[in-house]
Amino acid sequence: MKVLSLTQATHSEAVEAAVEVLRKDGVVLMPTDTLYALAVSAFSDRAVERIYDIKSRDPKKPLHALVDSVEMAGWYGYISEPARNLLELLPKGKITCVVPRHVECDAGICAEINTFGFRIPDDNLCGEIISRFGFPITATSANRSGERPARFVEKILTQLGDAEEHIDLVLDAGELPEREPSTVVDFSVDPPIILREGAISAQQIKNILM
Repeated sequence: MKVLSLTQATHSEAVEAAVEVLRKDGVVLMPTDTLYALAVSAFSDRAVERIYDIKSRDPKKPLHALVDSVEMAGWYGYISEPARNLLELLPKGKITCVVPRHVECDAGICAEINTFGFRIPDDNLCGEIISRFGFPITATSANRSGERPARFVEKILTQLGDAEEHIDLVLDAGELPEREPSTVVDFSVDPPIILREGAISAQQIKNILM
């Protein structure tokens, strides 16, 4: 496991190192605009399986993805006008949208489900890694399922125990500030429903969608 401390001087090296690991179906522990995440190629069956193993996560619980734009999300799911409007009107990173997936996108996080969940992070490092990689990456928090996510790398690795051996690269940004999770809106049903209220209130969402 390689550990790289994130500074202005190591930013470019971190992006290149992360992309190289992702292309090999590896696992990157990295900061996002909310928490540290376990990032893999979102449409690789092998890579996504590694995430479920590391987190001891119920395989029936879906994972969401990070994308660099609405356009990238549209390669994998059907983005309705209400979903597009919501993403355009609200700050980046605050909303996770669940949309119907394209029929051919049936691998990785979309295996055995008919939806594609995604978020556009408000974070330069995440955005650059995704853009250079060219595909969505997983956005799941770096913790054992059922346990509270930690905000710094040392505690995360301690919590994961022996599973840390399956992490290929750590991008260490120090302790992250506490931030609210994104609000999750399901656009695969009509009318859309709010699955989790977070950084954006349910009332704000309803006001925009009305």
